[in-house]
Amino acid sequence: FDMVHFGHANLIRQAKELGDYLIVGVHSDEEIAQHKGPPVFNEQERYEMVRAIKWVDEVVEGAPYCTNIPTLDKYNCDFGVHGDDISVLADGSDAYKIIKDAGRYREVSRTQGVSTTDIVGRMLLLTKTHHKRQVKTTFYYCQVRNTQKDPTANSPWTGVSQFLATTQKIIQFSSGKQPNPGDKIVYVAGAFDCFHLGHIRFLEKAATYGDYVIVGVHTDREVNRYCGSNYPIMNVHERVLSVLACKYVHEVVIGAPYVVSPEMMDHFKVDMVVHGNSQVYADEHGVDPYEVPKKRGKFVLETSGCQLTTSDIVERIIEHRQTYILRNQKKEEKELANYKMMRNAGPMNGHTVNS
Repeated sequence: FDMVHFGHANLIRQAKELGDYLIVGVHSDEEIAQHKGPPVFNEQERYEMVRAIKWVDEVVEGAPYCTNIPTLDKYNCDFGVHGDDISVLADGSDAYKIIKDAGRYREVSRTQGVSTTDIVGRMLLLTKTHHKRQVKTTFYYCQVRNTQKDPTANSPWTGVSQFLATTQKIIQFSSGKQPNPGDKIVYVAGAFDCFHLGHIRFLEKAATYGDYVIVGVHTDREVNRYCGSNYPIMNVHERVLSVLACKYVHEVVIGAPYVVSPEMMDHFKVDMVVHGNSQVYADEHGVDPYEVPKKRGKFVLETSGCQLTTSDIVERIIEHRQTYILRNQKKEEKELANYKMMRNAGPMNGHTVNS
């Protein structure tokens, strides 16, 4: 669960539907480095991010990378769950073979069009100079695109593909909960790009101002206007699902207007508008987007207590660019080897291999 994204959340959502109580094991930094390469987020950040996903009942910290029977028994689990993309150990073997052979394995569908490898790849297209709104470096651009697009060395699970949003997916992620009479309505808005710990802590704080939290997610065009460069890293549909998966959020406004207008305040019956650490940019006409809630006395600034930003995450990737390029290459090579083996052997271990 590195760079926790809506694909991870969808795996967790599907896993929860298979039982009554969901325990999520999150690997330590050491385990991930051994089997996949260095994680972008450290283990403490990942533990907290997974706990904030609304379908999670409990988190096991430092779970072994190879899921075994003693681990399932220790936490009184009936079975383990993974997506239909293969998870491989450092030696290239299946990380779930033991519990598959024991009949204590269940499989759910992987969310097409997103992976940590893909998101890291998007960030690798940003050089330090490009990140500061200058021209991209052609060498790095070609290097990363080759890593992602080479048809002879592309994993069917972590290769780049376009995520297609559907109403069903949004419904699956939505709480379906309406505010009760008398509930205090809280509204927050922003990019929420590459949903991270800073966002989670801010939303947790925002939730203390009322009973029902509505999050406005800005359009890609609007985010690019005030962030520049290649932002947003993730498109509006991806960002919406990431926000909807957070346990502090009840509703999301997709492509929310940048300016919080009187009509919006009245329509949603907003009692408090909360803004976090990020800079407040004027709109295209130089207007303060929070002018109306400020005049109504319904605006507050709240610090998350976490200084992490999307830009910081991008800087982590850029700082160790070559390390992550190699990590992505090695991961795809191992997956490709397993994929070819599975194709030669035919359907196996619950996997259906498609051309």
